Amino acid sequence: MTIFDHLGRKLMLRNTPKRIVSLVPSQTELLLDLGLKDRLLGITKFCVHPKNLRNEKTIVGGTKSVHIDKIKALKPDIILCNKEENTKEMVTELEKIAPVHVSDISNTSDALQLIKEYGEIFRMPENAQNLVCSIENKIEILSKEIQHKKWKSCIYLIWKDPYMAAGKDTFINELLQLNKLENKIDENRYPSISKEQLIEYAPDLVLLSSEPFPFKQKHIEEIKSLGLNAILVDGEYFSWYGSRLEKAMDYFKTLN
Repeated sequence: MTIFDHLGRKLMLRNTPKRIVSLVPSQTELLLDLGLKDRLLGITKFCVHPKNLRNEKTIVGGTKSVHIDKIKALKPDIILCNKEENTKEMVTELEKIAPVHVSDISNTSDALQLIKEYGEIFRMPENAQNLVCSIENKIEILSKEIQHKKWKSCIYLIWKDPYMAAGKDTFINELLQLNKLENKIDENRYPSISKEQLIEYAPDLVLLSSEPFPFKQKHIEEIKSLGLNAILVDGEYFSWYGSRLEKAMDYFKTLN
C-alpha cells in the first residue's frame, strides 16, 4: 500500500499495519476510539487517555525525545508523528525503523481528514466515517446554539513567565472561531506578550489553558488585577484534535 502523509512524504506499507507506535497523545486517543487498541504497542508518557493505558502499553519516551531502542524492540509496522509535536530529527531516526506518518493539523478540516486517513490505513473506514459524521453534526449544533455570546473577543494563554498566546495559524485559533470568539492576537503561532500588551489588546476575555502551563485560580486573580476578565479552560478540548473533538463540542457549550 502506498500512502502520503500531510507533508507529502511517500510511505510504502507492505500490509495493513498491525503493530503501531503513536508519539502524539491526541492521535493515540483517536486510535483507541477507532477500535485499534490491540494494535497499539508503544505510546508516550503524555498519552494519558484512557487513564490506565500507560499501564498496558510500552512507554517509549515523550513527544520531543524518545528511546529509539525501545521503539525498535517493538518492531512497529508504522510510527505516527505530528509536525508540531515531534521533531524533524526524531522523524529522521525513526524512519530507519519503520515508515513514519507525520500529520500537520491547523484546522478542523485537517483533523477530520486525518480521521478518514487512519480509517483507510488501518482498514477501519466505517468507524472513521461514523466518528467524522458525529463530529460534523456536533459542530453544526454548536454553531446554532451559540449565536449570542457574552464575550466577543479573547486572548488564549498557553504559558506564563513570559505569557505566551495562541495566535493565528493554530488549531486553537480555529476552535476559538468555532466558539465565535475573535482572537485579538494577530501574529502567527505562539508569540510572547507582556502584561502591558495584554492590557492594550483589551480582550473581552482571557482564556487560561490547563496545558501546557497549568494555570490555576490564582492566575485568574493576576489577570483580573490588570482590569481584564479571565476564566480557566481545559486545554485538551482546545488543542487535541482527533476524537477529542467530539467531546469538545459539548464542552464548548458550557463556556457560553
